Amino acid sequence: MSVDSRKSTISPRINLVVYRVKKGKDGQFRELLAQHWPTLQRLGLVTQEPARIWRGENIRSNFDGSTWIEMFTWKEDRSSDVAHQTPEVMKIWEPMGPILEGMDILYLEPQSL
Repeated sequence: MSVDSRKSTISPRINLVVYRVKKGKDGQFRELLAQHWPTLQRLGLVTQEPARIWRGENIRSNFDGSTWIEMFTWKEDRSSDVAHQTPEVMKIWEPMGPILEGMDILYLEPQSL
């Protein structure tokens, strides 16, 4: 294994999730999202820095619901895979599916220009 690939396996990874919540489902979504980072943190999957969360309305789209954005940092590249195998996390993620119109998950890498 090269030094670069080993480094990427253990490095924290900034995660940005854009949730498109169906109209009328904000309350349900808010309850699930309120549990999300604390559960990941309790399981040791994220860094100590709390998730940052925003809510917005897309003014250039026909989408009728709201958009929520959550940014947090996985402790390691494999943390997301571990989360998918963890019942406590799946109890949050699975109910999100029916109340979302869609979502985007982005791994962010700082850039110097």
